[in-house]
Amino acid sequence: MLARLREWAKALKREALMLWLAARDPRTPIMAKLVAGFAAAYAFSPIDLIPDFIPVVGLLDDLVILPLAIGYALKHIPPALAAELREEAAARTERPVSSAAALVVATIWAGILAFLWWRFTT
Repeated sequence: MLARLREWAKALKREALMLWLAARDPRTPIMAKLVAGFAAAYAFSPIDLIPDFIPVVGLLDDLVILPLAIGYALKHIPPALAAELREEAAARTERPVSSAAALVVATIWAGILAFLWWRFTT
């Protein structure tokens, strides 16, 4: 079951990336472009309309708003364009992760934490 959940989350991430690409593609109709951009931004944003820590309602907005926006956008994006953008999104999500970039980010965070520790403990 955990494997199916991971696969579903991966597919949702690819679909959100496809919508982001569709929002930036000039061949996408304007209303689909606006809704696709909203859906992708909402999916990738760390800020929710209703925060997730609010019981039930916090997750309900993600389960209602996002699928409705995705469904509307997909219904109005030409099928050939959607297929092309899905392929591009899949290629982008399959890119290897940069260990060097992760190391740089971890080093920066470690430096910030060390500075804060030094600043507030001395």
